[in-house]
Amino acid sequence: MSTETTTLAAGCFWCIEAVFDGLAGIDSVESGYIGGHVPDPTYKEVCGGATGHAEAVRITFDSDVVSYDEILDIFFEIHDPTQLNRQGNDVGTQYRSAIFPHSPAQEAAARAAIVRAQAVRNTPVVTTVEPLSDWYVAEDYHQEYFEREGAANPYCQIVVAPKLAKFRQRHAARLKDGVTA
Repeated sequence: MSTETTTLAAGCFWCIEAVFDGLAGIDSVESGYIGGHVPDPTYKEVCGGATGHAEAVRITFDSDVVSYDEILDIFFEIHDPTQLNRQGNDVGTQYRSAIFPHSPAQEAAARAAIVRAQAVRNTPVVTTVEPLSDWYVAEDYHQEYFEREGAANPYCQIVVAPKLAKFRQRHAARLKDGVTA
């Protein structure tokens, strides 16, 4: 098994965590905060927009099963990387589209993925490639949020559920055993 880690920001971390949790080859997905200047930020502080952090996920994966390039292509598929500092109604730098590479090889792959995404979308992609910085794990209630609370949370039903259903239908053959489209 070839284990790698990557950190990605694409708006609300509940959305991207739910997608990657079901993908074969993903060992773990942890929601948290990165890219800011305040130590040990809280969700409330990050949502306020003054800490500089992005809501993000840290993904540990088996690169023999799913490649970093595949993860990046999925990342660009499941959010709108043409929106600056927002995803839909979530507005602010904390919802920016960003990649935090863990190695020079990941940085090169991230830059190549941005070029691919821009070619597919035929519009400017504003995703940034930012230096890896301190990672702060989000509060426990954010971990596996959609799995635990999605059915009862209106935001999840309006935003996360359709995105997740579309992804699972499109990539049914790539889902973990037991995850349905």
